Amino acid sequence: MKSTSPITLLICALGGEGGGVLTEWLVETARHAGYACQATSIPGVAQRTGATTYYVEVFPIAMKDLGGRRPVFSLNPVPGALDAMISSELLETARQIGNGMTGPERTLVLTSSARTLTTQERMQLGDGRTEAADLLKLVQQFSRAHQVFDMATVAKEAGTVVSAVMLGAVAGSGIFPFARQDYEAVVKAGGKGAEASLRGFGKAFEIVAQGKQQADYLSQVLADPEGSTTAHAQAPHGLRVKPAMTSDAPALTSSRPAKTSDDIALTSGMAAHFPKPVRELFALGYERLLDYQGKDYADLYSRRLLTVLVAECEIDPAGDHDYATTTEMARWLALWMAFDDIVRVADLKSRASRWQRVHGEVKAGDDDLLKVYDHFKPGVPEFAALLPPTLAPRLVAWDRKRVARGAQPWALPLKIGTHSIFGMVALRTLAGMKWLRVRGSRFATEQKMIEQWLQGVVQGSLRGWQLGHEIARCGRLIKGYGSTNERGKENLLHVLEHLARGGVPMEAARAVRAAREAALADDAGKALDATLVQHGAPPRPVKAVPIRWVRKPRKLAEDDEARAPVQ
Repeated sequence: MKSTSPITLLICALGGEGGGVLTEWLVETARHAGYACQATSIPGVAQRTGATTYYVEVFPIAMKDLGGRRPVFSLNPVPGALDAMISSELLETARQIGNGMTGPERTLVLTSSARTLTTQERMQLGDGRTEAADLLKLVQQFSRAHQVFDMATVAKEAGTVVSAVMLGAVAGSGIFPFARQDYEAVVKAGGKGAEASLRGFGKAFEIVAQGKQQADYLSQVLADPEGSTTAHAQAPHGLRVKPAMTSDAPALTSSRPAKTSDDIALTSGMAAHFPKPVRELFALGYERLLDYQGKDYADLYSRRLLTVLVAECEIDPAGDHDYATTTEMARWLALWMAFDDIVRVADLKSRASRWQRVHGEVKAGDDDLLKVYDHFKPGVPEFAALLPPTLAPRLVAWDRKRVARGAQPWALPLKIGTHSIFGMVALRTLAGMKWLRVRGSRFATEQKMIEQWLQGVVQGSLRGWQLGHEIARCGRLIKGYGSTNERGKENLLHVLEHLARGGVPMEAARAVRAAREAALADDAGKALDATLVQHGAPPRPVKAVPIRWVRKPRKLAEDDEARAPVQ
């Protein structure tokens, strides 16, 4: 880097993450340290909540050494001419790299491994997430050096915003000729929240500075192999030699509440009936259903899973497939059995942990008054789900007749203040109706469908391991709520009825896999119907959809007549 060229930095932040504050901090730090600086913002829209990039240039010679001269800065970044880029989200980093902003011979990339899923990723019925490994390869390929760590987690642990963590990463990289004290002095002048910002700043500074130190040491060893022994002797105590440019995938974390000793003893006792590869997912599923409905329901889950294990052991007694079918069932069976209903929603909305999470997200102080309003709109299906099977069809039929006459489906819009006594009592009362859930029509319907799927897995496993495994993986089709959930269950039952029972087991397994992948790739169902026909199964039956005729307002009709050409 020439001393007569400004140091260039591009800041990439999503909406609401404080990119503007970070830019102001950097400008104030440059002034505090006595260097000339210029910053511009470039508003834009990314795939999520909106992204704005900020461009900062700092002249590397102090103002006092310029002899009265003034440097000339650019107003916008030049692709390939960046000295550094920092981003708070991994896909946003890849997006800017795709725009050609970074150069593999020049640019230092500091990025978070955290992800904010795009709309397209969320719309997928299956796992639509972009692979983090592919994004990291892109970062590695188009950067001179890079460091990746979870900035969102660091900010959360420090009780601050991600902009403070990003400032610490910039300071730790040493890209600008500022001392750490210059950065900290500017943050301290911010007033309220400065202490938390300094905590996040300090953690990020240490992470990046240590990574830079390791990278510099590794470069020294690689550049001078003969002197590697001497270099090793001079290495800082406890420093492990590894490339700072690599990053492990983000660790999976759990937000579940801590278990009591009784829960641990109960779950571990039940898990002993299953082989080691299954135990972790079984423990999670059992715990989920214990919280959802109680011990009897959780025990039903374990008995159902045991039937799958017995069938898998019969076809694969040596465990050559590492009990993959039972492992898949442990996951998807627990999720299906813990289906969402108004009782579950009321329970989750009224938990103390939820109030604590909201309180922390808005950063409410001790003197702040926090009010939380929840909006609900339960309809006939939600209320019919809790009615006995003899009464629920009557309520559903009544609403269907209304819709057939042109009316909107009946629903009850509610706005409940969960901060109030009335709102909390109402939700806790509804959350306590677990006894009513097991007597409702939906519970009976869900259990019947679960048993059909369970028998399909068991019978398929006895015919061939691959077939049972593919049917078990069809549990991915059951997700979401409302029409999405109903469509997934109908697709699963159609596959069980027409693909899983006949033919050669291996061919049936391939057909089931193809149908599942088609159903997850296209929520409209066209790909699934084509796949069903291709494998000799009938397409799904066409559902009748009512057509609503809406009368055009008189004013619009008169305007159309006035604009009509005269014959």
